Amino acid sequence: MGARALAWWSRGWRPVGSVIAVGLALLIGWHVVNGKHGLSVWHQMREQDRTLQKQIQDLNEENAAMRKQIELLKSDPEAIEATARKELHYARQGEVIVSLPDAAEQQQTSPAK
Repeated sequence: MGARALAWWSRGWRPVGSVIAVGLALLIGWHVVNGKHGLSVWHQMREQDRTLQKQIQDLNEENAAMRKQIELLKSDPEAIEATARKELHYARQGEVIVSLPDAAEQQQTSPAK
């Protein structure tokens, strides 16, 4: 019986070992792609990083424009007057301000055909 078991073992260990090695390779490959820190998660994080970097760039540009506007309002009386006229609807003595509704407001209030 021992000689038969030894003969079976000597013939069968390579195919069994190969199946185990292929199974482990497939398991590791699946884990690399779909695991907790796999390629799919990496791609999602990379896309999120791109989106956040774009948002940061946009906000930095907006901050720079606002800083420029602040400096202009601190030093230029004409800029102050233009801003007051535009945002607060201020007018000089003798002027009349006529406000027209925005196009978006007109579309909301107009009846549907």
